[in-house]
Amino acid sequence: MTDELIRFSNVGHAYTPARWVFRGYSGTVARGRVLAILGPNGCGKTTLLRLLLGLGRATEGTIERFGRVAFVPQLFQVGFDYSVLDMVLMGRAGRIGLLAQPGRADEAAARDALARFGLEDLARRPFHELSGGQRQLVILARALVAGADLLILDEPASALDLGNQVLILDWIRRLARQEGLGVVFTTHHPHHALAVADRVLPMQDGADNHDAPASEILTEARLRALYGVPLKRVAFEHEGQRHETFALVIPHSNAPDDTTGAPSPDVSPP
Repeated sequence: MTDELIRFSNVGHAYTPARWVFRGYSGTVARGRVLAILGPNGCGKTTLLRLLLGLGRATEGTIERFGRVAFVPQLFQVGFDYSVLDMVLMGRAGRIGLLAQPGRADEAAARDALARFGLEDLARRPFHELSGGQRQLVILARALVAGADLLILDEPASALDLGNQVLILDWIRRLARQEGLGVVFTTHHPHHALAVADRVLPMQDGADNHDAPASEILTEARLRALYGVPLKRVAFEHEGQRHETFALVIPHSNAPDDTTGAPSPDVSPP
């Protein structure tokens, strides 16, 4: 059995022959590995993700999948008052059939998945009452009970507060390292990619459009070319371990003081 779970080569997508969203993107994801698709808003990350999921057909290139795939969207809204347990049980539909009723084994698997994420006490809570971070964990639990080999996540932490960002990113890393799942996620935050990704695919016109080790992509020069603003890679120690992140550099303004009476924007560096 191959370790590769998905392979895509020279993938491009166009709305019309003269209007390409992107062209020439390639990459692979193996078991136990995390690929971050990185780029600014509007560069086509979500479009590429839909193609990888098989929800659309690429205009050019090839996409091959070698395992069961589960999708975790950025925002998940439901039109009915489902409980948390019901939401996780939906992940069993591919195993028991759309019209069949889940059995005891299915419910046991769902409760076990909730327990792994520390959500067992919320099983009967309405899904819509959960926080954003809790909702993301429920959808991850649903992906686990579906028996997924590969998780594909669209901006999984971008709409969350800092605490929940850390929570979700930590689970992405654990699902890859400890469970052996392959993970693909999109993000416009380079520090998210730096925290958990083994490989990064930058979505930048005119650049090398193949994924590469995170250490090769997540450089100050490469990210400045990608985002058009300076970023500083910062290393620090926390609880005896070395960590790295990126700081956005906002230069001081040398313009004279505004004499119109309007308040000046805060341009102090973070």
